[in-house]
Amino acid sequence: MRKKSSFFIVMLLSAIMLLAGCGTKDNSGSEDNTFKVGLEAGYAPFNWTQTDDANGAVKIGGNAEYAGGYDVEIAKKIADGLGKELVIVKTEWDGLVPALTSGKIDAIVAGMSPTAERKKTIDFSENYYKSNLVMVVKKGGDYEGATSIQDFKGAKVTAQLNTFHYSVIDQIEGVAKKPAMDNFSAMRVALESGVIDGYVSERPEAVSASAANENFAMVEFTDGFETSDDDTAIAVGVGKDSALTEKINEILANISEEERNSTMDAAIKNQPAAQ
Repeated sequence: MRKKSSFFIVMLLSAIMLLAGCGTKDNSGSEDNTFKVGLEAGYAPFNWTQTDDANGAVKIGGNAEYAGGYDVEIAKKIADGLGKELVIVKTEWDGLVPALTSGKIDAIVAGMSPTAERKKTIDFSENYYKSNLVMVVKKGGDYEGATSIQDFKGAKVTAQLNTFHYSVIDQIEGVAKKPAMDNFSAMRVALESGVIDGYVSERPEAVSASAANENFAMVEFTDGFETSDDDTAIAVGVGKDSALTEKINEILANISEEERNSTMDAAIKNQPAAQ
């Protein structure tokens, strides 16, 4: 009887260990054949939401809508290189890093800069885009002709919450710094209504904003914001010590500068009018 009981216990423990092993996941991504990418789908031309799969948009997981944009095109190339199926997980900006660290997503491809603060929590790939900071203002307004950030003295200025865009506003002397906003849609509404005089953005988003709304204009500076390379670069966010990092870097290295620029130009052209 004891021999039978021991044998049964050994078999039971072996089965439990086997089942546990089947559900494990290392730092190289999902245990299945998917590559789950988090983005907010609201930061055109990097990423946006649309109703169909036009221009190569990808269906958002658990959602009837689709995601398109520069980030989506880069994510598609990475997924192809990994031999995995791309799954877009629409996530609010503030929730992207927690989603990555909790394992809900495998990577962040969302126009995110690899800042020193973020590097404390997650790792990043090599850069897949680099852009300058600009200001979006009312066309024909007091600030359209600005050439220096100091021309915004007294102006009501904001930027997106939890981004370095918001912190650089402090470089403007005498600026009326307004509370940060959750997303770019909210900032565009605030600018249209006169709640703010301008918001800080990256050049591609500003081009998109002025193209989508004839009342907006982009201000590029000859005397602009002081930033670091990490602030203005954009990279893929991955988990700490992830095996994905090296693989993603290999894939990105095969995307030429010309292809990156043409992909961004296409994203600006294809963005939905309402974005």
